[in-house]
Amino acid sequence: MELKEDIRLMKGNEAMAEAAIQAGMDAYFGYPITPQSEVLEYLTREVPNRTGIALQAESEVAAINMVYGAAGAGARVWTSSSSPGWSLMQEGVSYIAAAELPCLLVNVNRGGPGLGTIQPSQGDYFQATKGGGHGDYHLLVLAPNSVQEMADFVFLGFELAEKYRTPVMMLSDGAIGQMMEKVTFHKREIVKSAKPWATTGKTEDRERNIITTLFIQPEKMEIVNIHLNAKYEEIKKNEVRYEEIETKDAEYLLVAYGLSARISHKVVILAREKGIKLGLLRPITLWPYPSDVLFKLADQVKGMMTVELNAGQMVEDVRLAVNGKVKVGHYGRMGGIIPSPEEVEENLEKFIKTL
Repeated sequence: MELKEDIRLMKGNEAMAEAAIQAGMDAYFGYPITPQSEVLEYLTREVPNRTGIALQAESEVAAINMVYGAAGAGARVWTSSSSPGWSLMQEGVSYIAAAELPCLLVNVNRGGPGLGTIQPSQGDYFQATKGGGHGDYHLLVLAPNSVQEMADFVFLGFELAEKYRTPVMMLSDGAIGQMMEKVTFHKREIVKSAKPWATTGKTEDRERNIITTLFIQPEKMEIVNIHLNAKYEEIKKNEVRYEEIETKDAEYLLVAYGLSARISHKVVILAREKGIKLGLLRPITLWPYPSDVLFKLADQVKGMMTVELNAGQMVEDVRLAVNGKVKVGHYGRMGGIIPSPEEVEENLEKFIKTL
């Protein structure tokens, strides 16, 4: 089949919304919050003439529970929010994970804690990768670093969610959500997976389906947890994604995702112009994390440094991955401040002197 390209200049938030429509979304439920309000604005303008429904809920709590209900009925459904709003959704996310319902959840991260600022941040890494809600569960977390990936990961997110019957999260930030770049949409054949488990009512060939997350007997609850963790092990085996830049001869390594990875790519260029053999490892899946590749690179490099828009969160996963083989440093800015490549390179040189 010949692919036809549709090339546009769009904000990341708009590209994500357009991708969801093209991916055959059945429903979107959300609540406006800066810096991702364009998602709801775009959908409410476009959806009535195209596909699905887009509804502004009365709150983030209502939105995530609407997602829960629609996903349980077999809909291809999603929501988006930003940091404080995402916090309000956590109970519902835990329920959705326990019920094994596929959906796409997007956090366009802003500065915090609290109401914070509307500027970009990566301070929600812990919340995204370590749970956020209660109980033993994981989200499969994708981290885009461009407007193109904001669009592409919508298609990928729906695909992975339905493949594993699990909620998939996209962790972006206010800069990528707001920036405008060229984005290409390919004409795709959209295939939605069968959902025989969905609560679509009793039919002639089966009894009605029941979805629940309440298991009073501890033995039954443990069986559910064992089943979920077996699925998570399968995801870890099959779905680790990352990008390596100039790592073949690297003596030092930066580790960064999202917006920080874009900055770090330029740092690699600046450092190599000075004769510093620097490479970059960009995790694309934050969970499952590319721990094995970092463990191997630790045999090659003299040190690693994470670049994050936070006080130091992903750095803990890097240190766990290398298991003490090399020193792992961190450089980050907070409050919505984005460091320049020159600033990061300067701090990299300071870090190298400590090795």
